[in-house]
Amino acid sequence: MSEVSLPTRKFQKELNAGITSLILLYIVEKSEEPLYGYQIAKKINFENKHGFSMKQSGLYPVLRSLEKNELLESSVEPSVSGPPRRYYCITDTGSKALIKWKEIWSDLRANVDNILEGEKND
Repeated sequence: MSEVSLPTRKFQKELNAGITSLILLYIVEKSEEPLYGYQIAKKINFENKHGFSMKQSGLYPVLRSLEKNELLESSVEPSVSGPPRRYYCITDTGSKALIKWKEIWSDLRANVDNILEGEKND
């Protein structure tokens, strides 16, 4: 197994941090019902086929930030098997932000791909 260099780990961490909010909003929006943190983490890891990963512990600060910015809202509900759970759903503001963020991501991805592919063709 090859060891990943520190600069590569740092790049991956920064890249993941930049897109985590986009992915969380998308996962919560496409759900037909509110989700709690563990469900969101499972959906991210289940749908992930290209290397994005998120530890459950890293999820909660981002969820709190999205809620603070009124992109998500939450409610605490009792659980039959354990402590109460905080369920998240997207707000109207969050849905509008998600549309814009997806456009920004699409444009950014296309621009980066063009630059990197252009480098191969030079």
